[in-house]
Amino acid sequence: MEKSKTNEDNSYLRARARVKEIKEFYGNLTSYCLVIPFLIFINYKTYFGFQWFWFPLFGWGIGLAIHGLTVYGYGKRWEERKIREILDKEEKLNKSWK
Repeated sequence: MEKSKTNEDNSYLRARARVKEIKEFYGNLTSYCLVIPFLIFINYKTYFGFQWFWFPLFGWGIGLAIHGLTVYGYGKRWEERKIREILDKEEKLNKSWK
C-alpha cells in the first residue's frame, strides 16, 4: 500500500515537472512569435540595407527547436529507459537480500 502511494507521488511530481516544461516552451514560442516580427519591423524602418534581424531569427529559432525537441521527448526516452533499468536492478537486488 505504501509503495503504491509513493509511486503515485512520484508520478504526480513527474507530471507536474512535465507540465512546467511544456508551459516554458510555449512561453518561449510566444515570445519568439512576438519579438521577431517586431525586430524585422525595426530593421525595416531604420536601415534595411543590412538585414541584421536574421541573426536573432536563426539563433533564437535554433534554441527554440532544441527546446521543443527536449520537451516533446526526443532526448527523454533514453533517460526514462535508463532510470527504469536502474530501478529494476535495485529492486532485484533488494529482493535477493530478503
